[in-house]
Parts: sequence; structure tokens; C-alpha cells
Amino acid sequence: MQSEEFTLFVHERGTALFRDMPWRRDTSAYNVLVSEIMLQQTQVDRVLPKFEAFMVRFPDVAALASAPLADVLVLWSGLGYNRRAKFLHEASKMIVREFGGELPGIHTELMRLPGVGVNTAGAILAYAFNQPVVYIETNVRTVYLHHFFESNSQVSDAMIREKVEATLDRREPRLFYWALMDYGSWLKRSGVKN
Repeated sequence: MQSEEFTLFVHERGTALFRDMPWRRDTSAYNVLVSEIMLQQTQVDRVLPKFEAFMVRFPDVAALASAPLADVLVLWSGLGYNRRAKFLHEASKMIVREFGGELPGIHTELMRLPGVGVNTAGAILAYAFNQPVVYIETNVRTVYLHHFFESNSQVSDAMIREKVEATLDRREPRLFYWALMDYGSWLKRSGVKN
């Protein structure tokens, strides 16, 4: 499959499989940051109710930064990996202190935030800032392995990254990554292994 053909196919599958989520309805940087930290190692269906409650209690970065960690942990309960809640709380304080309450739209600056690594920073840039960055997570990996590396058992992230770079929709990266997420999730539910 050629790059353009693949990109079009992913958009078509994404449209057909689109999952409505609150952080897709409101792509503000804070919403995306919270959702991306919550989604690390946690399924979407478990995150949805927690995200909604979290946003009611901490509607913006200033509210989260000024809250006691104990309050954050109470709302985080049930998501597991409480260290992520601590990182998110620390990141909110850093955003207020060092970035004037605005999440930076620069990869290196995002990676300075506690709990934000290369791929989370990439996701934030794609979803909140609609930047055409290359990042890999489990659903992205599933799609690319299925389409480009099905018969290869030794695939590095560098190999996948190269394919993402070649096929990324640079005009609508946010929509493209949403399509990848939804299509990748569907492939996994359909029994495709990565």
C-alpha cells in the first residue's frame, strides 16, 4: 500500500470507527494533558468517568496546581498507577510557575514536565496544537505492524517511526492520529496482535 493510499484508508476507517470522547470535543491543552496522563496504561472506558469527574473538580491547570495532592489522589482512585496523579499534579504546578499557566507547544518544553515522555509530548502536540509530529503508542504500533510489517517479527520503533513520518497527514495530524487510535483499537478488539 502506498503512503497516500494508506493515509486515505486510515482516515476512512477513523471516520467509520470514530469514538466520541470529551478530550476530543475540547482539545484545549489542559484537557489533552490530563487525558494523556490518565490514558497511560489504562483503557479508555475506565478513563472516561474519571476524566469527567476530574475536570469538574479541577477545571483548569490553576485549580489542579492549587489543590492538595490528597484531593487529586482521591479522584484518581480506581485508575491505578497513582504516581501518574502525582506527576500530573507536579506538572500543573510547573506549568503555573514556569509557563504562566499555559501548556507549552514545544516538544522539549513538554518533556520537562513530570510524567511526560517523548510519546506523551508528541500526543499533546498532535491533539492540543494540531502539530504534525511523529509519535508511537500501542494503537499506532498495531496499525503500522498490521499494514507494513505483518510478516516481520523484529520491528523496531525506529522502523515504525519512519513509516509514520512517511504517511502522516501534515494538514490534519489531529484527525489522522484520532483515526489511527480508533482503527488500532478496533484491530486489537478484532484479534490483531502487535
